[in-house]
Amino acid sequence: AYKLEISLRDVDSTECNLHFIQKCFRCFCPPLFTNEYLITACVLPFLFQGYPSKTNMVKETGFYDTLGVKPNATPDELKRAYRKLALKYHPDKNPTEGEKFKQISQAYEVLSDAKKREVYDRGGEKAIKEGGTGCGGGGGSFASPMDIFDLFFGGGSRMHRERKGKNIVHQITVTLEDLYNGATRKLALQKNTICERCEGRGSRKGAAQMCMSCHGTGMQVRMHQLVPGMVQQVSTVCHSCQGQGQRISHKDRCKACGGRKILRQKKILAVHIDKGMRDGQKIVFHGEGDQEPGIEPGDIIIVLDQREHSCFTRKGEDLMMSMELQLVEALCGFKKPVQTLDNRTLLITSHPGELIKPGDTKCILNEGMPMYRRPFEKGRLIIHFSVVFPQANFLSEDKLKVLERYLPEKLDAEQPERMDDDLYIYADLEDCDLENRKRQSHQYYYMDEDDYASTGGVQCQTS
Repeated sequence: AYKLEISLRDVDSTECNLHFIQKCFRCFCPPLFTNEYLITACVLPFLFQGYPSKTNMVKETGFYDTLGVKPNATPDELKRAYRKLALKYHPDKNPTEGEKFKQISQAYEVLSDAKKREVYDRGGEKAIKEGGTGCGGGGGSFASPMDIFDLFFGGGSRMHRERKGKNIVHQITVTLEDLYNGATRKLALQKNTICERCEGRGSRKGAAQMCMSCHGTGMQVRMHQLVPGMVQQVSTVCHSCQGQGQRISHKDRCKACGGRKILRQKKILAVHIDKGMRDGQKIVFHGEGDQEPGIEPGDIIIVLDQREHSCFTRKGEDLMMSMELQLVEALCGFKKPVQTLDNRTLLITSHPGELIKPGDTKCILNEGMPMYRRPFEKGRLIIHFSVVFPQANFLSEDKLKVLERYLPEKLDAEQPERMDDDLYIYADLEDCDLENRKRQSHQYYYMDEDDYASTGGVQCQTS
């Protein structure tokens, strides 16, 4: 260990709000232990609480005086002081004390934040304003003094409660016809609702009392020593009030909800699927999630899951399909009916002379998917064509010669003047199965490897 003699007022960048103490210091007091760093008794309160332990470190005491506490007040003392003054000077109770209530809220906003409090202790109110973290609209964490009051006294006075409940996500299966024509689905679900009988209090009016174990915050903070000189700050739900911040006697509990403040009820939602919606699109029912006193209800989010269609595939606003033609249809024209998603019948027509080749793609305008929120505008119906050729020997040799006369002339390479076996080698075409050939090649490859491995290495022998 090394010796480092500094004054406590020189301690900088202390981050005591983290779970683990990251910095240790040595003062002139006798050290509690000797290790890589030295820590002393006078520094322990500073480390555990995240605030200076000596009043001579504070440049101004105005905010502390407003709350009626000392500069070395703990967070719990600040909290209790603010609670008492906020109730006393609230505008609803004292309409003429609005400015006083604002000063109390501003003071608590700064002192309840460890970083703002450190800035204030070193430079006073001027440093807060210059640093951009001042209260009263200067970038603080609260929009108004009433926000701080609501954080304390709204929703059971639980300090760490979320301001909005969790969202509930449901998935429903839809068809391509539903997305094309629009549809309405009924969705039945269970959700928490605030008890109407007790209006979410859990008891008769005025019967609930603040929990003294957590002082109404719903949370308890404990310091757990990991090793000498290193502690962990653990926040847990208060076991006395189960995180509610208040306690209700058994005789005063609401008969309808049993003191739980909420009831489980069935809810039926009408889900309207608009024309042109897509697979995976979300339909949001704002504020329809679980209810809880003091918390804004979350949302119910419906996610559309499109079932695969037997004929059509969607790509953006276009519909895509495949159509198989016989050779005679590709050469001489065709008329084929196609059933649309809204039960109309399209007659797909190709006139004689309009040659359709294998792999050709054609489209029909305004027969695709309706555009979302513009249902009278539609995309294209895209058709991919494949041509089925007749089987071998479908015509006799005489008829083939007749057919050849009607087809375009051959554009073959130079024809031999005479068929001489000495000049040419006859090569007949056969069916070729590429996949089967590939499997055989792999099989022969592994057989060769096995044969090579079985021979073993070369050994040297001496006579």
